[in-house]
Amino acid sequence: MTHNYLGLDAGGTSTRAVVVSSDGRCRGIGKAGSGNPTSAGIQAATAAITAAVTQAVTSANAGQISGAALAVAGAGDAGHRAAIVAALSDLVAGEPVFEFDVLAAYFSGTAAPDGYVLLSGTGASAVRVEDGRLAAISDGLGWLIGDVGSGFWLGREVVRAGLAPLDGRGSSTLLTGLLLDTLGITPDDQRTGGRTSALVAATAALYAMAPLRLADFASLVFVAAGAGDRVAAGILDEAAAGLTETLAAVRTSDVEGPLVAAGSVLARQPDFANRVAPGAVVATDGLAGAAVLALRRAGVHVDDDVYLRVTSSLAQLASV
Repeated sequence: MTHNYLGLDAGGTSTRAVVVSSDGRCRGIGKAGSGNPTSAGIQAATAAITAAVTQAVTSANAGQISGAALAVAGAGDAGHRAAIVAALSDLVAGEPVFEFDVLAAYFSGTAAPDGYVLLSGTGASAVRVEDGRLAAISDGLGWLIGDVGSGFWLGREVVRAGLAPLDGRGSSTLLTGLLLDTLGITPDDQRTGGRTSALVAATAALYAMAPLRLADFASLVFVAAGAGDRVAAGILDEAAAGLTETLAAVRTSDVEGPLVAAGSVLARQPDFANRVAPGAVVATDGLAGAAVLALRRAGVHVDDDVYLRVTSSLAQLASV
């Protein structure tokens, strides 16, 4: 008898859900906004998760969902988990299993039960996976004290370096013009309260944003570095060194499995991914890993054939 399961990948940017049958065929997907309670708040995150799951279940037209694996970034709080379980009680039979979002990233690149994943998206971390479980993790400490080499980290360095010349500090850099253009601010040397008008306007605009929105500016460092900007190149050097150190912290000679590079920064910048994780499989869709986790936690053996069915059927659904 074929059963249907739910996989969920909820992050700071978006929440995606997939219904997958026990033979590895993805039958329905759904998408909503941020499902991370840290960045969106518990109520909004739970609403996004519910919306994505409802879409997936409805589009699958698959009847009852036998079980679920939920990879939810920032869902360490028991109250938030209880809210999610309650919201999904009419859609999923049985108690959902909460998974680490980094495991979904890992299984989006491989079916191997042992290996490594280096993640750089809004946050950054490295993980060693053994027997399909998280065995060791480095960084992933959040934007305030960690996540070196992440989208947030890069965006913050872009902002710092880009604004420094307007404040009479730092080296001239293409990042200044790129940042001001992104913010919709015209360069202006007139001064207000001793500061240039451009710096005052940029500072006001940036502080009006949620802190994690600084990740929106990460792409500018790659644009500037590609144009030969030395300041931008220096930022990427520091990011690469940090990510390399993070990965080395979880490496062990006892585990020789594949290396997966995941997260928006590494997925969108293949040259940078190859620099920090040479030879890695680059995973572009964490939803495939969520489907694999749902199957594994239901006791389904996910071999290479099943894994191929998961990824190929998901790609077909996503293209519609």
